[in-house]
Amino acid sequence: MDITTDITADFTALRRESVATVRAAIRECRYQGQTAGLAAGRLQANLAILPAEHALDFMRFCQRNPKPCPLVGVTDTGDPMMHTLGGIDIRSDLPAYNVYRDGALTDSLTDITDLWQNDFVAFALGCSFTFERALTEAGIELDHIIRNRTVPMYRTTIQTRRAGPFGGGMVVSMRMIPENRVQDAIDISARYPWAHGAPVHIGDAAAIGIADLARPDWGDPPPEHGEGTPVFWACGVTPQNAVLSAKLPFCITHKPAHMLVTDVDEFADTPFVQ
Repeated sequence: MDITTDITADFTALRRESVATVRAAIRECRYQGQTAGLAAGRLQANLAILPAEHALDFMRFCQRNPKPCPLVGVTDTGDPMMHTLGGIDIRSDLPAYNVYRDGALTDSLTDITDLWQNDFVAFALGCSFTFERALTEAGIELDHIIRNRTVPMYRTTIQTRRAGPFGGGMVVSMRMIPENRVQDAIDISARYPWAHGAPVHIGDAAAIGIADLARPDWGDPPPEHGEGTPVFWACGVTPQNAVLSAKLPFCITHKPAHMLVTDVDEFADTPFVQ
């Protein structure tokens, strides 16, 4: 199904609903928007799907780079069900997918059932959206949630540790935090190791290779006159960026900010549902 399908489920209404209701709206293609602020208390995850011949190297990449790539779930080869994170069909349970061929984006879809292959392995990686509820409840307002926008994400010069064909710079997400609440944001996010944990950088964007905060590589620009300190968290688009730089013949990822919403409690010691 093409990404242009009408969105019929309302974001504001879904914010009050259970994870089961949210995922049903996504599976039925009634909601195709960004997922920040949905399914409070549940772990959200990034997605990468690639052929089994590259799966071991990709898993090594995640293990060597746990900050941007906190691995929380892996399917069996050819099985589209993510059993360890809930009753999830990885082919339909994200609002939007990006399809890449030879490192180039060729399609954005709301369902990838017709593309699924018997040699595919799907990887779920924790997402910083998970700790945003805790920041909000602590009184730290997040502009992109208030405006129903996508958090800005940037390529950086912070290098990852290579594994096979996978490597390159870390991607970060940025939130403007009031100066007197930065330490609170650090302490709160550090409680979520499966969701990237504490920030990787605070302050000067140029120090990590970001030339212009108003021009993110993914997501929406921050407010033009936003106040506060820019705080940067490792981002789950990092493995997507690594997959693209590897120029695999074929792979599928989530569309940035359109995450997999899992059944896992955000405070789980281990992300895997027993």
